[in-house]
Amino acid sequence: MAKKEKVVDLKPTSVTDEQLKSIQEIVSNINQYNLEVGRIESQKYNILHSLRLKQEDLSKLQKELEEQYGTVNVNIQTGEINYDDVETDKKD
Repeated sequence: MAKKEKVVDLKPTSVTDEQLKSIQEIVSNINQYNLEVGRIESQKYNILHSLRLKQEDLSKLQKELEEQYGTVNVNIQTGEINYDDVETDKKD
């Protein structure tokens, strides 16, 4: 019987230290970017929510002004009411 020789596997068992460092750095950057995107999305949500609340405030104020002055245009710099720019209901 012939003696069997042990076969040596020449495949590498790990990446180089330089490759490992590169992988770790890239993954770390990706994680940081994902955290930053999450932070920005959270800020975006808060800003959009605040915007919606201010739009509701404006709508309420517009209703109050319409009840007091009728349908008019108000110059937001001076507060001047302009009745001429508003179409009036024509009754025959």
